[in-house]
Amino acid sequence: MKEIKIFSPATVANVACGFDVLGFCLDTIGDEMVIRKTVEKGIRITKIEGHDLPYKTEENVAGVSALAMYNDLLPDCGFEIEIYKNIKPGSGIGSSSASAAGSVYGINELLGKPLDKTKLTYFAMKGEALASKCEHADNLAPAIFGGFTLVKSAHPLQILELPTPSDLYATLIHPQIEIKTSESRAILPKEIPLQNAITQWANVGSLVHALHTSNYDLIKDALIDVVIEPHRKQLIPHFGEVKLAAMEAGALGCAISGSGPSIFALSKSEATATNVEKAIRDVYSKTDIKFETYVSKINTEGIKIL
Repeated sequence: MKEIKIFSPATVANVACGFDVLGFCLDTIGDEMVIRKTVEKGIRITKIEGHDLPYKTEENVAGVSALAMYNDLLPDCGFEIEIYKNIKPGSGIGSSSASAAGSVYGINELLGKPLDKTKLTYFAMKGEALASKCEHADNLAPAIFGGFTLVKSAHPLQILELPTPSDLYATLIHPQIEIKTSESRAILPKEIPLQNAITQWANVGSLVHALHTSNYDLIKDALIDVVIEPHRKQLIPHFGEVKLAAMEAGALGCAISGSGPSIFALSKSEATATNVEKAIRDVYSKTDIKFETYVSKINTEGIKIL
């Protein structure tokens, strides 16, 4: 294979209670990338469509992750990368991670898969760090592994794959405002009350158990964030109204996707997820903020070859 075209999916990180450790993969939103082998060595980004991003390898997350992997493997060829960017940067649904994960995945395929998914995530973290100023894998892991993932440890990197209940659907609303990950991290407290910590880790444990047992009632009880959401929700206009509308429409839970401004809801059944979409659209339709909504089954494959 000299060339590969891939779909690199959007992802939801944190998943309410799982700040920096939990994530899941989406099916209907994502970037497309074309990666091809070249005789000339090195990594070059030759085409970007959709959003205005840097072409310089060292300034583009896809280039940085690809270069880290390239410098480790030292293959006897080079690579060109084309990016068709459908995920808006700063949207809170893993725009940078889609680029960072896609480039290493594509190169790995063209080289005959010398690296496993954990190692791919490790190199993708180098690109993600360019965007968010720290190495974390809660968006990258679900993009590469698919489904729900838990980052047990970042150093050394250890990723756990969690099962996905078959009737679980996500609804997302993306208000067209930008919140930079670095800024949304800056407003978080350095210390939290012990009682909040106890509640949060009980919710994480409960959510993991609920995913393993397809216990939708327990998913609903667990999708509560007492640590991060109280601080970050102030950055997202009408967050409270959206959450209330989603829950009244039958959602199991509703929370900030990643660092925002996107908001996600999880529902049992596509029909409920579609009702939730209508309810949250009604909230934002009354404002002058532009927005987009999506309904997606959980993508258990991750990155796909097109």
